[in-house]
Amino acid sequence: MMLYLDNAATTLKKPLSVYATLFKSTLFSGGNAGRGGHKMSMDAVRAIVDTQDLIAQLFNIKKAENIVFTQNATYALNTAILGTMSNGGHIVVTEMDHNSVLRPACLPGNYTVVKADKSGYVHAEDVEKAVRKDTKLIVCTHASNVCGTIQPVYAIGRIAKKHKIPFLLDVAQTAGSINIDAEKMNADMIAFPGHKGLMGPLGTGGLYVKSPEELAPLVTGGTGSNSESVSQPEFMPDKFHSGTMNTPAIKALGAGVKYVMKYGVDVIGKYEKMLSEKFKENLMNMDNVTVYGNDNSVATVAFNVANLGSEEVFEMLKGKAAVRAGYHCAPLAHRAIGTSDRGAVRASFGVFNSKNDVAKMTDYVYKISKNVSG
Repeated sequence: MMLYLDNAATTLKKPLSVYATLFKSTLFSGGNAGRGGHKMSMDAVRAIVDTQDLIAQLFNIKKAENIVFTQNATYALNTAILGTMSNGGHIVVTEMDHNSVLRPACLPGNYTVVKADKSGYVHAEDVEKAVRKDTKLIVCTHASNVCGTIQPVYAIGRIAKKHKIPFLLDVAQTAGSINIDAEKMNADMIAFPGHKGLMGPLGTGGLYVKSPEELAPLVTGGTGSNSESVSQPEFMPDKFHSGTMNTPAIKALGAGVKYVMKYGVDVIGKYEKMLSEKFKENLMNMDNVTVYGNDNSVATVAFNVANLGSEEVFEMLKGKAAVRAGYHCAPLAHRAIGTSDRGAVRASFGVFNSKNDVAKMTDYVYKISKNVSG
């Protein structure tokens, strides 16, 4: 069986409760949330509300109704960025951000990219230097999807609060493995995927919006509420919930969040980090292998072997290990860590990986490294 080490893209294995919930909800339910007063429709509404409540508890969000569900974190980030910048203004982003931040930020066109150091770390004081009088939004990823480096988001949140600028936090790589506290982080918006550390199905994600009255919806349409009006409802979550919701998947996401809460974010994160640190240590003891990032990271390890392109290493691992190579939809991050010429190989560990997986992957890389010259 092929070794799976691409948890930064999605968790392959989900808790059994997630599969069971998705199956039961799809096969035996089917009500459309808000599209009727009958039991099945109301049950669908309850499923969405229950999952909102769980995520609110996990992220220390005071108003659960201010959590809206999207098909992924990218959609959530676009909603936050384009909705905030709809009337123009300046936005601050960083080199370590994913294209799901950089590309929508490019659309308004008035943005500043804060550089990171060689380890992929963004210094908070550099973020503050980038703030202007017309800055309307500061965006930062909690941890790099390339090399795993954790950013100083508490300090950046304090800077945003000081300057009275909304702070959008991208937790794509940290939700479920690092504690996220919306209040302590001064996060005005949090974009999250459901299918990674929260253990939900593919096609799930969401956005927390502290001040929804200040954000324009990206999509409008039927919400099942205020149907007598052609105007979009202003109350939450209907303001951002246009069209039929993917209720079975949202309900299954709730089961994934319950799993994370049962075992504990700290416990899960510590276990994943133990695996990645052991693998990183093994790589750093090999000749011809370069490891990127720093010690303060999530369970993602970026590396290259000798002068080989990352895609070449990927081909050598094909059929043995599912990893990712190339630029990981984060070209500026590669500029920061010095891999713009070839990208990097990324191995990302999850809660269902084991020490045996570390040993196997170490052996695979070692065999490649000993057969090439530096």
